[in-house]
Amino acid sequence: MLLAFLGALVIGVSLGLMGSGGSILTVPILVYVLGQDEKTAIAGSLLVVGSISAVGGMQYVGRKMVDWRSVLWFGVPGMMGTYGGAALAKFVSGTVQLVVFDVVMLTAAFFMLRPAKAAGGAKRGQAAWKIVLDGLVVGVLTGFVGVGGGFLIVPALVLLGGLSMQLAVGTSLLIIALKSFSGFYKYLDVLKEFDLHLDWQVLGTFVVVGIVGSVFGNHVSRRLNHDVLRRIFAGLLLVVGLAMLVVKVVEFTSGAATADPGATTVSTPHD
Repeated sequence: MLLAFLGALVIGVSLGLMGSGGSILTVPILVYVLGQDEKTAIAGSLLVVGSISAVGGMQYVGRKMVDWRSVLWFGVPGMMGTYGGAALAKFVSGTVQLVVFDVVMLTAAFFMLRPAKAAGGAKRGQAAWKIVLDGLVVGVLTGFVGVGGGFLIVPALVLLGGLSMQLAVGTSLLIIALKSFSGFYKYLDVLKEFDLHLDWQVLGTFVVVGIVGSVFGNHVSRRLNHDVLRRIFAGLLLVVGLAMLVVKVVEFTSGAATADPGATTVSTPHD
């Protein structure tokens, strides 16, 4: 349980520092450390990430470091996309969701390891339709696999919206909160359909510990090099993503080895 608490702290610190990243660790912690079902973990992740992001975002609101135009153009379409992504989740197994999640994690690690591009040439107010489209796509991804999508939102706000890095971080946190709560609301129906239940005590603990981490991350964000932090976190994503991939490969090969070669049907566990 100590490992889970430390994970929750890292989630909060990452969100407070970079407006992204920590959410992509929540599902692996809930699944592999606490042993939760995939769909339960995804739903819980949306609640945890949404709550931490909302508190962190309010700190940036107090510092007037939120671009409300971007919250509208990106956040509202993102909420619709997240609701739709959560609705799609009931048509696929938890294993499929986890595989997609792993692909997203490894892709995020790849892009975060790339050198950051300067945003000096971006013109604020341009390409609003691109921001809306990006919001919809990231929203669907959020609802389907339970990630806040900050690692996609922050670059989009910088490159498409023309925001500074700090302004993008604060804006991203509010957008993540809106999308996460929208997806969580829909996921309550999904869990009911699969007869799955949330562990409110665990989620409450994660929210409290994560908020503490977020406040700390927000405090030190002005003093640390974001490029170095991004690369460190990308390395962590790469390690966790590869570990998840290995686990799934081992589970698949073990299942194939123990299956009866003469059987005509193979039973699969209920997600």
